[in-house]
Amino acid sequence: MRPVMIGDLLAAARTLMPVSPADRRLACDQMISQTIAADKFRKRLGRTHPTWGDGSLMARALLDPAARHAISDTRNPDFRACLQTVIACLDPPETTALLGQRRS
Repeated sequence: MRPVMIGDLLAAARTLMPVSPADRRLACDQMISQTIAADKFRKRLGRTHPTWGDGSLMARALLDPAARHAISDTRNPDFRACLQTVIACLDPPETTALLGQRRS
């Protein structure tokens, strides 16, 4: 997966807004897995994945209409919960292993 920037986090959080709180972790994990697969596809074939984009979290998140139309309002507690979910999904050892990075 390409490096995650603040725009990636915000777009992914907006994608999770319409998802029920109980299902957000699973939806986020799936989005990240698809992003990792898209990046591997891009590196191997030299072009973007036809469904999941260029390997950036933002490209994958913006495939969902909710991410394009929702507002990143950090005053909204539900949006903040979605943002926290995205950050938590990026932190576990499984994701770090998938990304090929070492945890410090």
